[in-house]
Amino acid sequence: MSGDKPDAATGGWVVERRGIDWIPDHERHGRPRMLVWPWAGANLSFFPIAYGVFVVGLGLNWWQAMVAVAIGVGVSYPLVGLVAVAGTRGGSPTMMLSRAAFGHHGNKLPTALSYLSLVGWETVSVTLGVLATRTVVDRLQTGFGGAALLAASFAVIAGATIMLAVYGYDVIMRVHKWVTIAVGAMTVLYLVVILPGLQFSPSTHSGSLATLIGGITLAATATGLGWTNCGADYSRYLPRRSSARGILGWTAAGGGTPPLVLMMFGLLLTAGDPHLADAVALDPIGALANSLPTWFLVPFLLTVLLSMIAGAVVNLYSSGLNLLALGVRVSRPVAVGIDGILMVLGGTYLIFVAPNFLAPFQAFLTTVGVGMASWAAIFLTDLFLHRRHGYSKNALSSPTGAYGRWNLAATLSFLAAVVAGLGLVTSSDRLVGQVLGYFLTPEAQGGSLGATNIGVAVAFLIAGTCYGLLSTTVLPPDDNGRSTSRALHRHRGETRHDGPHQLGP
Repeated sequence: MSGDKPDAATGGWVVERRGIDWIPDHERHGRPRMLVWPWAGANLSFFPIAYGVFVVGLGLNWWQAMVAVAIGVGVSYPLVGLVAVAGTRGGSPTMMLSRAAFGHHGNKLPTALSYLSLVGWETVSVTLGVLATRTVVDRLQTGFGGAALLAASFAVIAGATIMLAVYGYDVIMRVHKWVTIAVGAMTVLYLVVILPGLQFSPSTHSGSLATLIGGITLAATATGLGWTNCGADYSRYLPRRSSARGILGWTAAGGGTPPLVLMMFGLLLTAGDPHLADAVALDPIGALANSLPTWFLVPFLLTVLLSMIAGAVVNLYSSGLNLLALGVRVSRPVAVGIDGILMVLGGTYLIFVAPNFLAPFQAFLTTVGVGMASWAAIFLTDLFLHRRHGYSKNALSSPTGAYGRWNLAATLSFLAAVVAGLGLVTSSDRLVGQVLGYFLTPEAQGGSLGATNIGVAVAFLIAGTCYGLLSTTVLPPDDNGRSTSRALHRHRGETRHDGPHQLGP
């Protein structure tokens, strides 16, 4: 099925039946431009403004921070688009397709890490919504933002997130379209309200090259790189003949444009209010309401809640698919429910226990970012080198299939990259910091090199390079896997001359 009209089974508020199984041709629908809505909805929030504040906080001046943000966002979101291309080609969620590179059992390690990443991100989204609610309500009515309000707002945000994720793909795609429009309009109004009051006073200091690299790494890890492990989850329902360029372009534009604009605004906001960074460390979104007029507080809060729920839904939906890809034998809605419980537990810690949001958040970003960078490099390298003719449906679902139980080239490359990457990143969190940065001297850990967290970029380069070399020389993937895939596509008329399905030269 092609065009914009969905299959009748997916119309209305109906719970999605599909889990990690292959999407047959008769259930595929839509066009690449539809991908704008889930990705823009998930990334259009006030949180990227805080990212901009964090980048400046590394010690960069305004123009260096802008360069770091532009490179970090500009490089990372096309990676999500490439993974989305694989989703249409393979008709399965991201971490199911990953079995082709890692093997059926070998894929469980990166899938487990991906699962933790998604549960962490959905927890962060819900937490930010609750913290912002407390700040705004306290401004409206001093002393009212106590534990009862936190619990009530937490229940509303978490409940709405779980409900939408349970309904699944079709409902998420339609709801996120309207959320994107509403949040986009309110965000523009927020910028209009704030910009006239800014007194831009750029810093005279200049950060080092190492600090600039740190800013790029932070921008990439906090934005596109954190979405690569679910890039195929929202493109797998598109028809096979959908344009690869369209899928890549609409995914990258939808996901990358909002955070790019908002992070740039965060840089300007920091220059106009040098004390903002301290407030953002405690409440990344609520702190942005401090300079708002009272009449705009309620619209601001509603915008925050919508955007945080939209981002959490995308993560929660994908984390449920990840849990199924790990081999947990439950239905997709039940998997979402399990993840929702973990989200509530994690949010409870961040809201009621953690004294500072920034330290645990940065620790989470850097640690998980190394693993996700390693996985993404291997997945994309495998896509270019070995999956130009697509994926085998049967091989993805069976440990005895063409992709095998383990792919040593991917597993060894992944482990080497993670070990190298974790040894080159640091964390201000006291507990996490003790097990990171073991390749750095104490002086380097506390200096500009330690602040760069360059281990994320190093892990990406090592993983991709090692897998490319190993998989084309001493540890090539099973040729039967590629033969099976080619035969499958020839049978369906999807041979190599069908340009939209091909990627690369």
